[in-house]
Amino acid sequence: MKLLHRGKVKDVYYNSENSKNTLLFVFSNRISAFDVNMAQDIPKKGEVLCKFAKFWFDNLDVQHHMIKTIDANKMLVEHLSMIPIECVVRGYFYGSLVDRYNNNEIDWKDSEEFHILSHNFDPVIASKLSEPVFDPTTKSRAHDIPISKNEIISSNILSQHDFEFLKNKSIELYLKMSKIVNLAGFLIADAKFEFGFNSKREIVLGDSLGPDEYRIWKKASYQKGSTQESYDKQILRDWLTNMGFKNKVNEQKSYNTKPQPPKLPSSLIQKISKRYIHAYEMITGDRIK
Repeated sequence: MKLLHRGKVKDVYYNSENSKNTLLFVFSNRISAFDVNMAQDIPKKGEVLCKFAKFWFDNLDVQHHMIKTIDANKMLVEHLSMIPIECVVRGYFYGSLVDRYNNNEIDWKDSEEFHILSHNFDPVIASKLSEPVFDPTTKSRAHDIPISKNEIISSNILSQHDFEFLKNKSIELYLKMSKIVNLAGFLIADAKFEFGFNSKREIVLGDSLGPDEYRIWKKASYQKGSTQESYDKQILRDWLTNMGFKNKVNEQKSYNTKPQPPKLPSSLIQKISKRYIHAYEMITGDRIK
């Protein structure tokens, strides 16, 4: 098979044994944060990501590109013409949304999406938003940046009709996921969806969907106003931030360079692995052997 793309997390191959219209995803144990690949792997991460993606494709009642899974960490999918937008839905005031709000980088007064931040909004970290917010970004191998509805339409990335479809579908999927994880004792703070056009020019859910694409918290330990205990890769982001690595990333952005990642302690690696596995087993009812 021919390697098409080696991403931060998965390798994508043309599936020459089948059809040119199919791809093989190989989910690795690699992990990244702040668009920097870490030097060490997270045990079982690739298997969790693959199986989580299958679970969501099977349970969200949405047209998607998955055909089948192969082995523990491989997935055969339909080759889509991917839309170069990451469809982020935010349900809580957390992560980069807090930074953008504090840095006055959100046009919340005139924004259709962020109007909820203009009505007596109390900017307390981890507080639940009055309604989910559609907050799309560009899709880049280097660094994704927020993009507005007007920019998407005026750049001919999407028509008005297709934009509204993606917005509504993304929020619908986020709400479905919220109900599912809630039953397992979790909250989902935000999620990132990717879509593409299939051979019939239908918009379908693509790429993958797992703890690298969303933040989930335990309901029992949730507390507004504080950093949440995460069961996704936020735990890595928090550790790197405390180590000062996030500041180094921001300092080097203007030079288009990235700092060398620090060595992750074995205790952190095991903690991340255990939390990925725990979240998967609790939400799906399946076991990782």
